[in-house]
This record gives sequence, C-alpha cells and structure tokens, in this order.
Amino acid sequence: MGSVTEPSKPSLSVAAFCGSLRKDSWHRGLIRAAEELCEESIPGLLIDYVDISGLPMCNPDLETDGGHGFPPDVEAFRARVRDADCFLFASPEYNYSLTSTLKNALDWASRGGNCWGDKAAAIVTAGGDFGGGRAAFHLRQVGVFLDIHFINKPELYVRAYEDPPKFDDDGNLTDAKVRDRLRQVLLSLQAFALRLHK
Repeated sequence: MGSVTEPSKPSLSVAAFCGSLRKDSWHRGLIRAAEELCEESIPGLLIDYVDISGLPMCNPDLETDGGHGFPPDVEAFRARVRDADCFLFASPEYNYSLTSTLKNALDWASRGGNCWGDKAAAIVTAGGDFGGGRAAFHLRQVGVFLDIHFINKPELYVRAYEDPPKFDDDGNLTDAKVRDRLRQVLLSLQAFALRLHK
C-alpha cells in the first residue's frame, strides 16, 4: 500500500504589527524571526508585516463620508487588517502599557466598522524583568472591546537584558530557546485561527 499523506493545512495570512519605531527594535526582530520560522517549518502560515509608523494620529476630523471614509494611507492599512486571517502583535512596554504607535493603529482600524473582530491573535514582547508582560496584559484588555481572540498559551515575554544576549546589535533574535518558544506561539496561533475559520 502507498503511504498516506496528511492533508495540507489551508494558508493563513498573519498581519504582523510592531509597536516600536526604533530602527533596530527587538520587536521588529521578533517579527523577522517569525517570518523565517514560517518559511522554514510552519507550512500554511504566512507573515505579512504591516508598517504602522506612518499612520497619522487618529482624528475623526480626518474622516469623510459620515465617518466611513479615511485618508488613503489609513484606508490601505484598514484593508490589510480586514484581509488578514489572524494577527501577531510585537508590543514593547512603555510605562506599563502598549505604545501610542500601536494603540493608534488599533483605534484607526476600529472606526467606521471594526476591522479586527472575530479573528485570532498572539502577542510577543521583549523588555526588562517582566519581559514586557504588562503591555501584553493591557493589549488584551483593549482586544476585548475589539473582539480580538488572543491565544492564551504559550506566552512569550523575552527578558532581553539577561545573559546571554537574546538579540544582536541590529535587533535580530539570536537565542535558540526563544526562537523555539516563538515557533510554539506561531503554531498555537495557527491552530486557533483554523478552529475559528471552520
């Protein structure tokens, strides 16, 4: 008898957002590592990095058509959120919370019809003693109103200042254990998103 092959999983598009504006951000490095992991070993999961650094501050005065029209860059951003199957948030912790950059993106895609709703998401953070975990908790609170369904486990809070270093000077993830933990996060996100899409 011939060998039985497992049916391939349908492709899922993961819109990935970096809450840091720094050129050599660890969080952008986590997204790059996620892109590599998906290409290497997670068939059917495709990372689409969405740059949110150029979005104007959320301001209803910029909206048209009774709150349903938006500036071109905002509308393009909203379309990518709508078209994604699930989300990956790489969120630094600023003052016990998520960054204004990321909150601004969340707000823009919630106006005039929520683009986030009823989709799976995962959060990864890097930072000091708590690894950015407070930002993740606050992002989960925001996600409740936006109907974002976050995976619960595994969690990834990278204590980036511990030895040996977890990132190089360009913000690239260099720690093999963290890389494997990130892979587990992505696999969990894939499984949850597929369940939601049934």
